[in-house]
Amino acid sequence: MQSERFAEFLGVFADVAREGSFSGAARRRGVQPSSVSRQIDMLEAQVGTPLFLRSRRLLTLTDAGEALLVRARRILDELADAQQEIASIGGDIGGVFRLACFPTFGKRYVVPVMAALSARYPALRFELDLTERLADPVAERLDLVIRIGDLADSALIATRLATQQRILCAHPGFFGKHAYPKTRDDLADLCLIDKMHGADLLGWSDLLGHPVGHAGKRAGFACDDFEAMRLAALGGLGVAYLPDWVVGPDVNAGDLIEVTLGDNRPRVETGIFALRALAKPSATVRLVLDELKASIGSPPCWAVGAG
Repeated sequence: MQSERFAEFLGVFADVAREGSFSGAARRRGVQPSSVSRQIDMLEAQVGTPLFLRSRRLLTLTDAGEALLVRARRILDELADAQQEIASIGGDIGGVFRLACFPTFGKRYVVPVMAALSARYPALRFELDLTERLADPVAERLDLVIRIGDLADSALIATRLATQQRILCAHPGFFGKHAYPKTRDDLADLCLIDKMHGADLLGWSDLLGHPVGHAGKRAGFACDDFEAMRLAALGGLGVAYLPDWVVGPDVNAGDLIEVTLGDNRPRVETGIFALRALAKPSATVRLVLDELKASIGSPPCWAVGAG
């Protein structure tokens, strides 16, 4: 078996398996799909068996492909760890750093850190997966995953970056047209801003005792994007219950007001964590963690009343 490019082929193979297509892997790598297809053909020739079942619409792993994928991920992780370990011994910061997090959080608080680090370390490159799904740093070969909220038991190593609080808020002009709520029943009668799909990520059920759509009532505005929900609140479309890292700066600036129910501020605090698979972080992981914590600050830069 010719093995000079075997590790390269394994990387392409893992990307195809992850993306579910040659074209998806090609976009990830910045090459043509034909190049990816040729490398998979060469890998299959080396191992002597098909790794994918191909059709016009579907690309699925064979039994041999499933078995190889388990080992490929382990081999690629070992190679990445060795590269980072050697680089850290030499004091070098470089290579590709992969991170996944919520879209709004990534755009606001992660991209500026990446830009600053790229300016200081020209050999360091970043891949940022902006997603609401629970990304797996092991299966997806990610250096860090930022998760918000309670953490399930796992073998992953967690570093607390900051805390968040959900803030009940609205545009000041909203209460020129609507009565200010004193109880949660009053609040339930107002136009509320809610998440369109999935679980009650905003926590309205914890606050109201039932979902926003209870008893046939519809949300005043519904969307799956935090930034769009913030803009809806700023536009006076309803009352929002959003994390302070989304609306805290607006409340501090007076563009939104925090809504209290009588003397009760219905805030719920949870943690923001960076998760990794390896117990001993590389020099680059330590650098990114330190820069994220310094940029966010303590208390967090978005905290209502901070500064």
